[in-house]
Amino acid sequence: MTVLLVFGEREDAEEVAETLGEWFPGLGVPRVVRETLAGEDDAEDAQWLVVAEGLGEGLDEAALAGLDELAERHDGWRETG
Repeated sequence: MTVLLVFGEREDAEEVAETLGEWFPGLGVPRVVRETLAGEDDAEDAQWLVVAEGLGEGLDEAALAGLDELAERHDGWRETG
């Protein structure tokens, strides 16, 4: 499963990606990508995503809550789906 964490600032996304790499060393450092929303005219409003592939498998509710808390500390959130 892929976990997506969404941030408004690149620095926040990069810091969270590094933290996840430390928390889950077998995962490596997750990718940070920029996502512009469909019809988005202003590139300033693009969001930064931390893409953690393979992270969601086997995570319990406490671990997911930890991811949510980490994202919230950096003004972000976890996408579910």
